[in-house]
Parts: sequence; C-alpha cells; structure tokens
Amino acid sequence: MPPHAHAFGPFVFDPESATLLRDGVPVAVGQRGLALLAALLAAGQRVVGKAELMDAAWPGLAVEESNLSVQIAALRKILGPAPGGGAWITTVSRVGYRWAGTAQAPGVQRDDPRGAPRPGIAVLPFANMSGDPDQDYLADGISEDIITALSQFRWFRVIARNSSFAFRGRASDLPAVARALGVRYLLDGSLRRSAQRVRLSAHLVDVEDGAQIWARRYDLEMADVFAVQDDLAESLAGAIEPELLWSEATQGPFRHTGNITAWDLVRRGMWCFHKVTEPTHRQARALFRQACVSDPYLPEAHLWLGRACAGLVAYGWSDNPDADRQEGLEASLRAISLDDRNPYAHYALAIVCAFSARLEQAERAAARAIELSPSFALGHRVLGMARLFGGDAGAAIAPLEQGFRLCPHDPQNVVWLQLLALAQFFAGHSEAALATTDRAIAIRPDWRPTSELRAGIFSALDRPDEAGACRVEACRLPIPPGDALQPLWTHNPDWKAALESHVGIADRRASTRPPESDAAT
Repeated sequence: MPPHAHAFGPFVFDPESATLLRDGVPVAVGQRGLALLAALLAAGQRVVGKAELMDAAWPGLAVEESNLSVQIAALRKILGPAPGGGAWITTVSRVGYRWAGTAQAPGVQRDDPRGAPRPGIAVLPFANMSGDPDQDYLADGISEDIITALSQFRWFRVIARNSSFAFRGRASDLPAVARALGVRYLLDGSLRRSAQRVRLSAHLVDVEDGAQIWARRYDLEMADVFAVQDDLAESLAGAIEPELLWSEATQGPFRHTGNITAWDLVRRGMWCFHKVTEPTHRQARALFRQACVSDPYLPEAHLWLGRACAGLVAYGWSDNPDADRQEGLEASLRAISLDDRNPYAHYALAIVCAFSARLEQAERAAARAIELSPSFALGHRVLGMARLFGGDAGAAIAPLEQGFRLCPHDPQNVVWLQLLALAQFFAGHSEAALATTDRAIAIRPDWRPTSELRAGIFSALDRPDEAGACRVEACRLPIPPGDALQPLWTHNPDWKAALESHVGIADRRASTRPPESDAAT
C-alpha cells in the first residue's frame, strides 16, 4: 500500500492518485465524491462542516447544499455498509458529516498482495519502434493478444484493454500507472518489424518493489508470432504464480491455425474497429470478412466480424440492419463452435443478440463469458445491457457497476455510465442516477445525451431550475447520429415516454453513440 493511502474494510484509498480500490479492484467514483472522501478521511473522527466539504469538492464555486447531499448519498451507496452494519459516513444534524469507520493510517502496511487469490496484471500497449506508423496496428494487436491470452487463466485479474491502453506512453511512471489501475504487475514492451522479421521485447515489473521479475526478447519470422503469444502468456503466468500455472496451462490460452495472412487481417481490422467511426467500422468489417475467407477455422476472425456487424447496427451505420444482425449472429456462433472457451466469442454473441431482440440469449452468452473469465469487464457490461433492454432495470445495476470496477479508465465509459444512469433512474434511484451522470460529465462534458438525461432526472426530482439549465445546455450541443438505445425503447415504450416527458426537448434523439474509440461493441 502506498505510504499516503488509507485502508478501511475491503477498501484502499490513495488521495495522491485519487484512486479507490475494493479488494484490489478500482472503484468508479466521480471527482467530487473522491474529493469528499479525501476530506473526510483526512479529518479522522472530527466532524467536517458542510461549508468545508463543499469547498473541497467545489473549490471556488457557489453551489446549493443539496448537491453535497447527493454526492454523500452516492458515496455511501458505493461504499456500502461498514463492518457491523453501520455507515462509513454519519450525518451530524445541521453541522456536517463525520467519518464513522476506522481507517488504517497512512504509512501502515497491509498484508502482502502476494497472498491475494487473484493477482492483478495490466498489459500496456507495446511501443512501435519500427519508425513506420503503419506498423502501429501490429504493436497494439500483439498487446491485445497477450491480454486475451491472460484473461483465459481464471485466477488472473486482467485489466481490460481500454483501461490499460488509456495509459499509452506512461511506461516511465509505472508505479503511478499501477496505482491507478489497481494492480501489482505491469507488462510493457516494444516491437520492431523489418520486412517479414519481428523483434519483440517484453518486461514484467512487480511495482511493489520495482523489481523486474521477467524479461524476454524474441527475434523471429512473422509466421512464428503464434508461438510467441502462447509462450508469453504462459511465461508471464509462471513468473507471477508458478504453482498455479500447472492447473491452468493445459487448457492452452489460444486456438490458432498458423495462417499468418488471416491473423494479420484481424489485427488490421481491430486497429480500425477501435477508432469507432463509420468509415473505419466498415473497413474493419471488410478486413474481418477477408480473414474469415482466408481461414474459415480462425475463431478470432469470426468473433470480430460479429462485433463489427453489431457495431454497425448499434451506431446507425447499417444499410441493412436485418442482414447485418444475421451475419453477426452467424459469425459469433461460428466463433463459439471453433473455440467455446474464448470469452470474447461469447461476448460477441451477447452483443449481437442484444441488438437482435434475443435478450435471453444475450444474457446466457454474457453469463458464459463471465464464467470463463470473471474479470472480463465487457462480459459484465453486456449482461447489464441485456437486462436493461429486457426491462429489468434493478438487475442491470450490479453488473454495470462491476464493469466499471473492472475497467474504470476506459475513455468510453461515458456510454456505459449512460446505461447505468438509465438503469438507476428506471429502478427508482434518481439521486444515484444523477451522481452517475456527474461521472459521465467528468469524462465528456460536451456529450448531449448526458445533459438530456440530467434534465429528465432533475425534472423527476421536482427541481425545475436545474432541469431547465440542463435543457438549455443540451440544446446547445450537437445531436449524435444513430441510436444505440433503440432496443431499450422498443422493448420498454413506457420508459421512453416517461423519460421524454421529463426531458421536454423537441426532436430529441437519445443516443449512446460514443466518441472515437471502443464502446458498446
């Protein structure tokens, strides 16, 4: 534990990096909630006045006291009950709030994380040292391969791709990156390609003591890259927890066929897919289709084709949604038939089914993905999405929140926060929904759907002035194309009518179309 951090119950709070961990997993908390938590913990058992807390969370701003109440309520919900059933934060009538729990003082060490049952590891995007930007896709592709391979060792907690890739270029400050991601182990490396040869270097660091516990360099032909994937994954696993490797390694982290052309087409497609624009999504689908033709037995080609088809439908970019849904369904089922133990294949099926009115099948596929890889953030998120689309808002909240705990640094969390806020709102937790939209605004303040939703929530809470301000703000912002929430409104027309009556904006289009990167597909 960092010397300036506070430990309480299953939590560790690091005020320097503004990070809250629960059992070693980062918890998604808004900026103001973290500021309030820091102020309360710093005060120990002292009562902190409302004015002092508001200065801590809203420095230099004049805000209503009700905003403080909302943030404290959201923080209590995130922390849950303290041991013994009490609250971590107590209210002192007409004065302020007090931290009621006990927190281990900064500088006191907790148990050695080596005793944790599921060690956490993050793979940073490898650096492209080729001097050729066209090879960036290859460096990112191999990094993502390693994440996929490690995720299939069930005893690892592997940080999701979008969270770890948010720290691109931060290899010089590994301790800070590890604290932010809530892991003990970090893997970084570099790649240099010349013609058909590749030099790949990788280093595994234990950030607790700064020791490099494993390093390897490969000089190989491109055709040998498959063997490197398996060797890296198993070597990393053995370096961290060798006694656990033997029980897991026999399953093998990858099923590949040796077709380097198809493998390279998939990596190029992934590079395009993660940019999330209409042209790059279409380009990605074309590359995945080529990969499927080049190698009909490559599971990755089919699962990525399924994801691309779902994305085109979700973002409103499809010329023929029915045909694209069918192609996505067939591709994802083909991927599962080729590799039933790949959580990404089941996720592909889940996201296709979520946009194909097959919500029960989407839930089953999501549950299977989570069973195969409990730390697979996308699996939890799509489970929440399927439940929300199916009308069970209350049951959608827990998996969506778990997705945030597992992947708190995804630049596209604004999309999933929108889904979580909707689930909370329709489940009757308007204050919590409002706090969730605060977190979404912190990520992207200019995204119109968040302002629209806030207008609806304020209206439902009978706060007309704040609702009106949000309507004005929403009307100032552009309407995103597409409507990724269409299945939600199709299956729950009463919800749509109720929300729109509160929002009160003409020509409203409730969209979760994300800003340029991986999101709901």
